[in-house]
Amino acid sequence: MPRRTALLAATATAALSACSVPAPRRRNPTPNPAPGFPISSTRRALLMQILAHPDDDLYFMNPDTRQLLDAGTPLVCVYLTAGEADGVNKVPGAGRPAPDRAAYSSSRHQGLRQAYATLLGLGRFTPWQRSVVTLHGRHRAEINVLANGARRVELIFLNTAMHTSHGRLGLPSLWRDRHLVLRTVVAADSPLRRAGSYTYEGLVDVIAGLLERYRPTVVHTLDPDPDIQHSPEAVRRRDSEQRGYSDHADHTAAGCFAWAAMIRWVARSTGDGGAVPGFAVTSFRGYYNRHWPKNLPPGVLAEKAGHLVPYGGSPDWECGNPSGCGDYNVGGDRPLTNRKGWVRSTHHRYPGARPAVAAEPDGRLVAYGVLGLRAVRWRESAPGSGVWDEPDDLGGGPLAPSLGSAVLPDGRQLLLGLRFAALGGHGSDNEREIVLLEQRSPGGGFRAWRGLGNPARGQDHGRRIGVPVAVTAPDGRVHLFVRNAEKGLSTRVRDAAGRWSGWRDLGGGAVQDGLSTAVDGAGRVHVHAAGRHAVHHWTQDAPGDGLTARAELTGAPVPGDPPTALVGADGSVELFYRARASSRLTAVRAGAAADRDDFDGYGPVAAAPAPLGPMLLGRTEEGLIQLRTGRGLSVRTRGPAALDGTALHLGADGRPAVVGLGPDAVPWIWRP
Repeated sequence: MPRRTALLAATATAALSACSVPAPRRRNPTPNPAPGFPISSTRRALLMQILAHPDDDLYFMNPDTRQLLDAGTPLVCVYLTAGEADGVNKVPGAGRPAPDRAAYSSSRHQGLRQAYATLLGLGRFTPWQRSVVTLHGRHRAEINVLANGARRVELIFLNTAMHTSHGRLGLPSLWRDRHLVLRTVVAADSPLRRAGSYTYEGLVDVIAGLLERYRPTVVHTLDPDPDIQHSPEAVRRRDSEQRGYSDHADHTAAGCFAWAAMIRWVARSTGDGGAVPGFAVTSFRGYYNRHWPKNLPPGVLAEKAGHLVPYGGSPDWECGNPSGCGDYNVGGDRPLTNRKGWVRSTHHRYPGARPAVAAEPDGRLVAYGVLGLRAVRWRESAPGSGVWDEPDDLGGGPLAPSLGSAVLPDGRQLLLGLRFAALGGHGSDNEREIVLLEQRSPGGGFRAWRGLGNPARGQDHGRRIGVPVAVTAPDGRVHLFVRNAEKGLSTRVRDAAGRWSGWRDLGGGAVQDGLSTAVDGAGRVHVHAAGRHAVHHWTQDAPGDGLTARAELTGAPVPGDPPTALVGADGSVELFYRARASSRLTAVRAGAAADRDDFDGYGPVAAAPAPLGPMLLGRTEEGLIQLRTGRGLSVRTRGPAALDGTALHLGADGRPAVVGLGPDAVPWIWRP
């Protein structure tokens, strides 16, 4: 994140309303959505984070980053800007120092070294190996490396200037302006001595080149498509948000550059029939956290905020960096006392189960997911083996990380994705669409991808939609739901003959993404979602009717995470979710809410019916996967770490199987 000042907020008015402006002259390889490409896998886990500023990772990507680092996953962080802001490293309660952009950039870099040294279990002033690396196009950058045993962190500072010579924000301007050449800032005390510059194409190529060089198996990005947010001008400036959207313009530009580079990397890799690089993506919300109920319980929050303390540092520290020992305005308890509350939540831009799990006709499990921005299918080698065959490429990319799914009455699978139909700066089209993949026969191949369009009109609104979810009703209709740009729900319905209706806005209040669907015992379809003050609900008066918004569940606690719906033995719908800033699980049945004290943790939960009571899947406060059944609680303590979006599947014998994706981008099965 940049310095949180009114100066920067004012410059954000030239924001990324569409990450765009006049078509690029250069032609680059374009994504090929056709299936059947080989998929490469290094079997060597590596996490790369692409960030706008020093501290974006600490504010928005933890605890996910920490959990992978603790599991031994090497980490490479790429910072696109120098973070120099106005050059003032202000100490709260002290006088305003003279501006020094090079020194402030250096001090923030030192803060990162302090933070990641402690995350590696070392002293905060542990020396790093600092050098200069040559990147694609002969660009040069400072690189810092530190290891503790097998654990390793690399920090790469591209150091583009946060402002142009005309005072506009640099990174958003670089995305929009074909003619802009954005200079870099040489941080004080850096081994890099000479400034350089970037064009739009140069920056995309450098990021794509880093992806090719390191071949990460997991990529973390910021949000390329933040929510529409019309705050009063004074509030917007105070919150450092771009006009009309719930994030800083630098975050949006960094997200767009990261996605453009990933798309280019995949397109180049597959351009001559080569293999799809096997990696998973998680994109994180930024200032969005300020506008919604906080979702981290006290213990998780305390640890997350604690990692910002060494980053903030203090002018009294003797860190060995002449230009400063951190970003002083972020030091101490200030992340927790900041009224904006960014640190108090961690939200994924594309929530949902990473693997959509089903059973093949022969009893094998099958998991559908997104790898290398493309849909893939993993099949269990034999029923109950717990071993996956190599993935089959189903194409369709570039796709967001989570797929929706539904099973037709005849057993065929439908997969639904959110596709980046176009993404480019300089006025290129910037479009998102919902796409469909339909299986030809149960357990068999698939038909060609089909576009289902977008419920929003215009590219700007179309970028704000969420990931699709779907459910099959007893009458054979498939109901597709998407969070729309207005933060409500839109739907399309597939009839039993395979014909799709047009898009329809279901109205209702503003909700977060992460929709939960269910069909009750009477055959009525239900949708639940987390709002700002309560869980929101849509359902039918009778099977076959259109869904309409119902009363919010105001008698239950405010949700911190998306709810999950489960149909009980009596046909009624029960909800499970964690309340705002709480580790306790809330269960809601027939409008009555109760706290459960047997499944503390954090984050979304999944549920499945069972004779001895609902099975519940979630995370402990330490981030471990846990499963509650009628027989007790099991915690997964072995095997690869789990990315977000772990799935729960019940076999025909009633035995649970938990399927997740590891940091090596390979799925695992846990059958406790």
